[in-house]
Amino acid sequence: MVNFCGLVTVKNEPVPLKSIAVEVSVQGHVATVSSTLQYENQEQSPLEAIFVFPLPGEAAVCRFSAKIGQTEVVAEVQEKQKAQEQYDDALSSGQQAFLLEESDESPDVFKLSVGSLPPGEKASVSLDYVTELAVQADDGLRLCLPAVLNPRYQPQGSDSGSGGSAQVSSVPAGSVPYSLSLSAHVSSPHPISRVESNCPLDPLNYLNTEKTQATVSLAAGHQFDRDVELLLYYQDTHQPTAIVEAAQASAKPGSLMGDPVVMLSLYPEFPKDVMSSMTSHGEFLFVVDRSGSMECPMHLGSGSQDRIGSARDTLLLLLKSLPMGCYFNIIGFGSSYESFFSKSVEYSQKTMDEALQKVKEMRADLGGTEILQPLKHIYSQPCLPDQPRQLFLFTDGEVGNTKEVLDLVKTNAGSHRCFSFGIGEGASTALISGVAKQARGHAQFITGQDRMQPKAMQSLRFSLQPAVVDISVKWNVPKGVSVTPLSPPIRVVFQGQRALLYAQLTGESSGDTEGSVIVKYSLAKQPVENQLSFSLKPAEDTGMTVHRLGARTLIQSLEVEEREQDGEKEGVKEKVIELSIQSGVSSAFTAFIAVHKGDGEALHGQLLRRQVPTPMLYHSPMPMMMLCSMAQCSPMPMVMGCGMAQDSPMPMVTACTMQMKMRSPVKLKLSKKSKGLDALEVLDYDDNCSEDFDSPAPTSKPVRDPLLQLISLQKASGSWVLEAALAEVLAKTEEEVSKPKPAQVDQEVWATVLALVWLYGFKMEAQEEWQFLAMKAVSWIQAQKATSVSECVQAGNNLLGCQVQKDTLGL
Repeated sequence: MVNFCGLVTVKNEPVPLKSIAVEVSVQGHVATVSSTLQYENQEQSPLEAIFVFPLPGEAAVCRFSAKIGQTEVVAEVQEKQKAQEQYDDALSSGQQAFLLEESDESPDVFKLSVGSLPPGEKASVSLDYVTELAVQADDGLRLCLPAVLNPRYQPQGSDSGSGGSAQVSSVPAGSVPYSLSLSAHVSSPHPISRVESNCPLDPLNYLNTEKTQATVSLAAGHQFDRDVELLLYYQDTHQPTAIVEAAQASAKPGSLMGDPVVMLSLYPEFPKDVMSSMTSHGEFLFVVDRSGSMECPMHLGSGSQDRIGSARDTLLLLLKSLPMGCYFNIIGFGSSYESFFSKSVEYSQKTMDEALQKVKEMRADLGGTEILQPLKHIYSQPCLPDQPRQLFLFTDGEVGNTKEVLDLVKTNAGSHRCFSFGIGEGASTALISGVAKQARGHAQFITGQDRMQPKAMQSLRFSLQPAVVDISVKWNVPKGVSVTPLSPPIRVVFQGQRALLYAQLTGESSGDTEGSVIVKYSLAKQPVENQLSFSLKPAEDTGMTVHRLGARTLIQSLEVEEREQDGEKEGVKEKVIELSIQSGVSSAFTAFIAVHKGDGEALHGQLLRRQVPTPMLYHSPMPMMMLCSMAQCSPMPMVMGCGMAQDSPMPMVTACTMQMKMRSPVKLKLSKKSKGLDALEVLDYDDNCSEDFDSPAPTSKPVRDPLLQLISLQKASGSWVLEAALAEVLAKTEEEVSKPKPAQVDQEVWATVLALVWLYGFKMEAQEEWQFLAMKAVSWIQAQKATSVSECVQAGNNLLGCQVQKDTLGL
């Protein structure tokens, strides 16, 4: 059996990273994550280890330290170029140095350099970050510890060879040569109901009778084959909360760290009468990733549907759920992009049927992941009058130009809302969350055993909610206290979805210790007001988490402002650097640097460089683009996907890249993309490549989900037709279905009532997926002014063996 390239070097040199231990401390809606990485140089020469790894896009790295022997060196934040120069100087003088920096292209990728480890030396590197927990559709709070870093597709012509680019060395997930352990301490103002994970956990251990504190650990023997996801469920999670954190004792009053900071967690609740009136207008644009990576399975394990197949099923559901009177289009993208229609078309039976036929033929056959060009095309199209533009973006999120994409979305944010979906392990949190945040939408992640359909339908529900406009936030604090908001203005509010606000509180009040915040907005032309009061008295020992999240929020806003001005606006970059150094929080313009000034001698000869591999879910059958890492200081570079001899005039594709079956036919091209970076691209392949080359032909038709069968039969208007295909879904013959129909009832009304009874009788667990279909069906029946509907429901119950009430159906 061949070694995977990247697990060891081509010369079989060992990888210096031995283990990663993670401790998580959750306080309500935020978490502090501490990771300790153990290194050991088992080689005969001094060593530099390079490790490129993912972090959540919203994370704020706030501490970095290294321990050599019994000596701990705590890193300081410095301007990035200055830190890089200090690191290089330390290595050349034989000192041990440690550098942690954010990638220039994406804020969710970091590079850790551990330099000049002497032969036989061990080092322990610790880094802490704080992050907000995302709210899920079922009110769970999601903490994701990214383990998988898939290669980020770099569009042609972009400068991926710049200094801050992170060149990645990868191995298949589950084959990494270092171990992971994780333990979490959870604390909440509300009782903790349960903790779930996509990975095996040891039992939850409550620490008090109120169940407001608990610990949980990852079960021993975890394989690094997926991102680690924790889902936390609290009782009364929708209760608004406020945390005031005391100032840092050593910081200057009036500065961010020298003043208290408040974090407010708001859950706006909309009036019921407004929520019952979903809009029937809108231009719905479904933008679907058709790059080669979408052929990957949705999750590891047998029987998993591939991502593009799940996207097809989801589009079926979305198309059937759209309201009459809206407009829509579907755009597939990869290295190029294709639209179903030249421009958005009105939703009708004809256009729906035409789109569904094209959805059936949709394949993952468009090369690499290039999101920028299709978005530019969409934004160049004029918006339709009285049809608010709603963009649904489905991607596995493997792009290298994340910041460029986010800047484009923000520039056009006034014209649309964007609902984004990150599919599979390793999807870029910075990209998926970022586009939704910039375009006033909502982000969803589909990982592990998650199904795409319910999450897509939740976002459709959000998109059909009346848009919230004229949002304002007013702070009320006692005399002597002033408020400086750290969060950007709230630009979007959805029913039951959390909004987090951070603000700096300067000064003191002689008497009153209460403050409040009022959020006002207009919803369906009605004024709505939500208020939350809070104590100005600081909470005890929150470890500066709130300050650091507030600082990160402000830093990210300033970074966007700096990019928008293209560096021309004076003082913005300097303000980011000053704030980053003061708060100890990472930014695009700073880095953490630690130097251990030991007895090192000036370095003679070559310092070995070793790329520590990151787990990657290798795409099956083959990545559409496989990046090769070139460690320029190494005599034999680490590789990802293909081996490359540095002195060779032509990159050499080796057989050890991965164990895989080639599917036929495949055209390959080796191309020079940019400085120090070669790529192997799959330019084309047969549409039928979902079968392995040597696998037997299928002997029977695959069994189709009866729910999807029923959905596929519904008309755009919301009705069903009495036909053999409907009878098959209901597990009856045509005659058995036709015979009990009340005499005076129209066949189409009868078929539609039967479909509704079947849905409510047998598929209540999937109601979130079909609720809009049912609403359309009920509206259609009511528009027919049909008589004897009660008799129909009773006859349908008798036929199908159900007990569904007419009121339950909404009739």
